[in-house]
Amino acid sequence: MPTSRSTAPSNISRASASSAGLASRFPATGPTGAAPRPVGRQELPVPAHALPHRTPRELLTLARRGLEEAAEIRTDGMRYATAHLAALRAAAAVLAARATPAAPGRRSRVTSVWSLLVLVAPELTEWAAFFAAGASKRSAAEAGIPRVVSAREADDLLRAAEQFIAVVEVGLGFSYQPLLEGLAS
Repeated sequence: MPTSRSTAPSNISRASASSAGLASRFPATGPTGAAPRPVGRQELPVPAHALPHRTPRELLTLARRGLEEAAEIRTDGMRYATAHLAALRAAAAVLAARATPAAPGRRSRVTSVWSLLVLVAPELTEWAAFFAAGASKRSAAEAGIPRVVSAREADDLLRAAEQFIAVVEVGLGFSYQPLLEGLAS
């Protein structure tokens, strides 16, 4: 039976942790609003095949467009899948900005973007766990399996993806100003 309590992140700090000497710029809270972890910026080697081939700004632009597209989709499963994909693009932007290619060698096993995100941005561990938990639902929704997600789950994930993308934008030093509807240009 559904509860009235949402699992989506509710109160995400947009403050930047860019005080002197602090290398990490991501806000200090995750989707649950937990206390900050003492973490510095880490540029860890990631297999080159796992790195995005776009710039962080391009990936964030695609993530924002994905959110707009998801908001227009009426089918719950596809709205969920499209919002999740937008969050994946934001995670890829962090990888593009922070990860360094590993030395060439044998290819490692397939790795989730969410597990790579934890390696290069440990301060986003809670976000990574939140979205990784929804990956199987996204796959099922993309496959067209009916009633995999409810309207509420799709709406909650859409809001969570929007918050996550905003956290990533602030953390990477990109500003985002939402458009105000109804204003003449």
